[in-house]
Order: sequence, then C-alpha cells, then structure tokens
Amino acid sequence: MASILNVSFVQELLLSTIRMATPILLVAIAELYSERAGMVNIGLDGLMSIGALVGFLIGYQTSSPFLGLCAGALAGIAVNMIYAFFTISLGAEQIVYGMATNILAPALASFIYRLAFSDTGALIQGVSQEDIAIPGLSQIPFIGRLLFDHPLLVYIAYILVILTAVFFNRTRPGLNFKAVGEFPRAAETMGINVIRVKYTACTICGALAGLGGAFLTICYTSTFSEGIVAGRGFIALSAVIFGRWMSGGVMMACLLFGFCDALQIRLQLISPGTPYQLLQMIPYVFTLLALVCFGINKSGPKANGQSYFREER
Repeated sequence: MASILNVSFVQELLLSTIRMATPILLVAIAELYSERAGMVNIGLDGLMSIGALVGFLIGYQTSSPFLGLCAGALAGIAVNMIYAFFTISLGAEQIVYGMATNILAPALASFIYRLAFSDTGALIQGVSQEDIAIPGLSQIPFIGRLLFDHPLLVYIAYILVILTAVFFNRTRPGLNFKAVGEFPRAAETMGINVIRVKYTACTICGALAGLGGAFLTICYTSTFSEGIVAGRGFIALSAVIFGRWMSGGVMMACLLFGFCDALQIRLQLISPGTPYQLLQMIPYVFTLLALVCFGINKSGPKANGQSYFREER
C-alpha cells in the first residue's frame, strides 16, 4: 500500500481529477446560465448523450476532433430548443419536459448509433483530441503537468469559469440574466426582453451541455457506448446547488466530484478484492451527501422553474 501511495500516485490522481471534472464543469456552467434566467433544466443527461453521440459520429467521419466538438454543441442546442419552445413559448412545466429530454435524447442517441454501426458489440474507435502542453509552464515540477498539459477543451472549461463570473457580475447582459431569474415582470418593465433572454440561456445551456457530452467521446474515451454519460448531468445539477449558483463555487464542487470519481478508479486498482460496484458508488453517494448538507434552504433565483407570460398581471 505504501509503495502505491507515492508522489506519482498523487499526481496521477489530481491529473485525473481535473480531466474528470471537466465535462461536469461544462454542463454545470450550462445549467448555471439556464437557472440564472429562471429555467430549471434537469434534462442535462439527455443533452450530454446526444452531444456525445453526434460529436463521436462527426469526428469519426471527418477525422477532426474540432468538428466533432462543434457538432456536439450544435446537437445539444437543437435538442434543447425543443425544451425551450414548450417551456418558454407554451409555458409548459419545466421539470416534466426536462425529464422528457432525459428519456428522448439517450434513446435517440442509441438508435442513431445502431443505425450507423450494425455491429454494436464491437468497440468502434473514433478520433481523440491530443493534449496541448504549454511550453515552459508544463515543465514545472509536479504542477506543470497538472495544470498545463491537457486537451484544449480543458483549458476552455476553466477559463469559462472566470468569464462567467465576469459576465454575471460586471456586465449589463449578465445583470439582465439575473434580473430575469429573480423577477421577470420587473425586468420586463425595465425594457428587458424576458423571452429573448430565456431563449439565449437555453441556447448557451444546450451548447455547453452538448460540448460536455462530446468531451466524453473525443477527449476522454474516443469511443461511444450506451450509458456513457452515467448520470453526470445530475451531478452537474447538484454542483450548481452545491456551488450556490456562483461559477467559482460550481467549479470547486465539480473538482470535488471529479476527485471522488478519480479516487474510486484508483481504489479499484489498490483493492481488487473489493466489489467494484461499491467503489463506483462513491461519486454518487458524495453527491447525495452534498445535497443534504449544502442544498438545504438554497432555492436559487426566486423565479426558477416558473413559467412567464407577458400578458399576465
């Protein structure tokens, strides 16, 4: 045991933590934009699934990781626009249509994959985005490889945390988002187009969630399989609550979840006699504990989940 728990072990654990937290972080930021505009979208698993499948297929056909990631983002937008139309334009219940997305999108992804590859038992290898080592910085002992040797999308995800904090706290459009999520009727009287803000939020949410799914099949495994998302959308949803609807807090929550996921994989190597199903439960048990301990009395934006009709008084 002592020979395993060395500096190399810790470095690999932390490296895996950063990478495993990245898709969760992308999707959590997606949900943050959505909820700041009053849209509770629990269909994140579905958006990730369709993004993972479309990203894999386009990357496989074009041999371009970049096109695969872009296609995954567009697929997420397309599916989320269905949710947006019914919940924003028709005023339908957001939770119901979010769950409908979780049912429709993974099933659609599996159906398309079976059409594209008749032999679904074979492991089809797609493209993979290579790591980008930042010259000079990546050679720093210990932390160089941890922070400066990753696929491009990893850098983008963590830069996005900073940009999101600036957007919501230092820009007028970001403050408009927050106003719509808190009191849409008052925002409308101030000249803010509430419907447009909500559609914009759903567009951003769909793009980032689809990108998070494409990360799994292009930057993480380079293959697609049914159930590849494995509940990460719900973990991202809990990360938004755990992070108290702030991008910095959301990032810390995602890193904690990523650490638990990386740890359970290494515990399987250290203790092969332990049933792996018990170890795989660690990230999900931690998610439940986080919601119990930190999610109480944290309701988020006041108009979250509420339908908005301009004609109502």
